[in-house]
Amino acid sequence: MESALIAAVRRFNRTVTQRVGALDDEYMAQGRPLGQARLLWEIGPAGAEVAALRARLGLDSGHLSRLLRTLENDGLIAVGPADQTGADGRVRVATLTDAGRAQWADLDQRSDDLAASILEPLTDHRRERLVAAMAEVERLLMGSMVVIEPCPPSDPRARACLRAYVRDIARRFDGGFDPALSKPLPDEALVPPNGVLLLATLNSEPIGCGAVKLHSDAPAEIKRVWVADTVRGLGVGRRLLGELERYAAERGATAVRLDTNRNLTEAIALYRATGYREIEAYNTEHYAHHWFEKQLRR
Repeated sequence: MESALIAAVRRFNRTVTQRVGALDDEYMAQGRPLGQARLLWEIGPAGAEVAALRARLGLDSGHLSRLLRTLENDGLIAVGPADQTGADGRVRVATLTDAGRAQWADLDQRSDDLAASILEPLTDHRRERLVAAMAEVERLLMGSMVVIEPCPPSDPRARACLRAYVRDIARRFDGGFDPALSKPLPDEALVPPNGVLLLATLNSEPIGCGAVKLHSDAPAEIKRVWVADTVRGLGVGRRLLGELERYAAERGATAVRLDTNRNLTEAIALYRATGYREIEAYNTEHYAHHWFEKQLRR
């Protein structure tokens, strides 16, 4: 990593934390630091599950518990089981009290005022530039927060992604998608040493997947690459593809190949942009119109 890039990110972080008041003991003059204020905001008038807050904010359980306890002791929130009948006390929910709702509304107004104070000194043109730049930074930061790691295909998160993959291609393929007409992909083909399924998550929520099958006498085969519409454009598909290639190369594969449907135009463009070349059909997949292969560096 270039030192100039590291220095630029650190400089940006210092400027932002100073400008938004993150360094102040009392964020927005509400008598509490930024961490507590942000947690109060995330709980919101509708309340939120504690597990969801932990995932959304990337906090460890201990730190989150301390923040919740402080807000609870201040009379701003109540934490209790989601099911008041006691069916499952493991699921806890944080809700705002009347005092909490009042402070949340005050925080909401102060947040608007802070945003306005950032924009007000600028000309209309510079405001548009700043907002556009913020949107781009947010998009890129979200991309950097995506975690890609191996996951058993039997994991509920993997199952959810694979079901979403089937729904997506059924919507896009001419005439829909019938799994009975497609070549099967059993779970055992996607666990070591036969292969792997990679899961992409953002704030612990599954947002993409991809798999690779390893063959001793043929190139490795990439399957089931899918990315949720909500994160399209963040580079998740390209990262998944690269990680699958790396996994195959580290296990001795010298090439990878895949098949795809003509309606998956974004995927076809990605394959061509990342060094795949179109080849003759290597299988009889019912829904395939294009077959690609890429040589791997070891």
